[in-house]
Amino acid sequence: MTHTVRTERVTFDSDGETLVGTLYRPDGQDLRPAIVVTGSWTTVKEQMAAVYARRMAEAGFLALAFDFTGFGESEGRPRQLESPVRKIGDIRSAVTYLARHPAVDSGRIGALGVCASSGYTAVNAADDPRVRSLALIAPWLHDANLVRDIYGGADEVQRKTALGLDALARYEKGEAAQYVPAVSVTDPQAAMFGPFDYYLDEKRGAVPAWTNRFAVMSWPHWLTFDPHPAAARINVPTVLVHSRDGAIPQGAEKFFAALAAPKRLVWTSGTQFDFYDQDAKVTEAAGLATRHFTETLT
Repeated sequence: MTHTVRTERVTFDSDGETLVGTLYRPDGQDLRPAIVVTGSWTTVKEQMAAVYARRMAEAGFLALAFDFTGFGESEGRPRQLESPVRKIGDIRSAVTYLARHPAVDSGRIGALGVCASSGYTAVNAADDPRVRSLALIAPWLHDANLVRDIYGGADEVQRKTALGLDALARYEKGEAAQYVPAVSVTDPQAAMFGPFDYYLDEKRGAVPAWTNRFAVMSWPHWLTFDPHPAAARINVPTVLVHSRDGAIPQGAEKFFAALAAPKRLVWTSGTQFDFYDQDAKVTEAAGLATRHFTETLT
């Protein structure tokens, strides 16, 4: 059964900042299981989070997509700071919002993370007993070794880290935050340098709500983030959906191997960006997540 979905703009607090979200509500009046849905790094709720939240609601789950602190419509400074710690806290606050919502069965809350937010979602789930089920779509799950491989070796990682620490020191002294493009085909200092069409195509991810910039002080936070130790602490059913043609599949394999909870890893086809908005791939991945949540949020 495909449900009719209505949306509403909602706000909630996270560590003193007001975050803005979109609640996707299926038709019907019964208490619903609910899913927190989050997207890739640097993104806003109108991008891949919206795509998957709508699919979850069409399947009968109440779903919440939201802007992290410092992104989109949400409060918080510095803007466009990719802080895993801050984002993990925001996910926990989103769970709190859902747990208190009168239409939500607070004992049936799950979380779905796409790409980079899979790591944030997983770390929160390891420490938040209110999250009863987990789905990670095209998960970006790096560790120190993968960071070196992805970002050009130890010297380049050190250079980016030094740039970030300098930008942070300047910001703490009262200077303006330093930014580079989040994505660029011309600026090699961009966080993602290359033809990443999803982010540069107005028909795909280059939505008006997304600001194409990345706080330089983010680098130390991002490059040292390692979600893998959380795997052994996750005790809820978890499904990973990925492709060997997607981003760092070896990270997904390592994380899956360390999971102690009931688990499933589904290998499918497609590129990383196919999972973000291509209908056939989204339908497949969302269908796997829907089946997982239906079986486990009971």
